[in-house]
Amino acid sequence: VMNVRWRNGALGSLAVTMLTYPKNLEGSLTILGEHGTVRIGGVAVNEIQTWDFADERDYDEDVRNANYETTSVYGYGHPRYYRNVVDVLRGECPAETDGREGLKSLEVLIAAYLSARDGRAVSLPLEY
Repeated sequence: VMNVRWRNGALGSLAVTMLTYPKNLEGSLTILGEHGTVRIGGVAVNEIQTWDFADERDYDEDVRNANYETTSVYGYGHPRYYRNVVDVLRGECPAETDGREGLKSLEVLIAAYLSARDGRAVSLPLEY
């Protein structure tokens, strides 16, 4: 479990486990805000479960209906990512993500470990 405070003062929490018996139950992301609520869940974070805002947008209904069926915890994201890697290596398109973006996720995990180990708040970006 990790608590996060963003620079703008917003608060968040993260709970992660890989020890669900007998198999993965789901992944989910919930954002609760003053003007809206979003919850995305499902076995592969593939279901828009809640998409409600004070101000409607023209694309809201499309987002609410963006669910897809899958039996894999990986959904369809991994094949698309690897397709992009191959296409980039062939010189057919630009990279959609790069190593620097991936390091940001790793940095959050390292910060969580450091905070747990040292019993203190850790700021990002990390100082090396």
